[in-house]
Amino acid sequence: MTTSNTDEYVTAELNRLRESIDNIDAAVVHMLAERFKATQQVGHLKAAHHLPPADPAREARQIARLRQLAESARLDPAFAEKLLNFIVAEVIRHHERIAEESAGPDA
Repeated sequence: MTTSNTDEYVTAELNRLRESIDNIDAAVVHMLAERFKATQQVGHLKAAHHLPPADPAREARQIARLRQLAESARLDPAFAEKLLNFIVAEVIRHHERIAEESAGPDA
């Protein structure tokens, strides 16, 4: 194989792999959008029943569950935990905003 053929092969392989990564990224974004739709519903339910935006016990169970899933998937559990913590922080922020909006201007 000549250098030119090798370069063409490498370029083609990089493009193939990057297309796969792009597809996975798109799927991740769509999955996160679906997750946030569900958590918005949770936020409205919590606000309607005056429940706190955060649920530390649930969050701890989810972290343990996700760490276990990450290990079985050969993904760094610490990374999975950081990702979940980031997502949960955003969910709590949404729930706080929903609670404030439900309380109205006189609250």
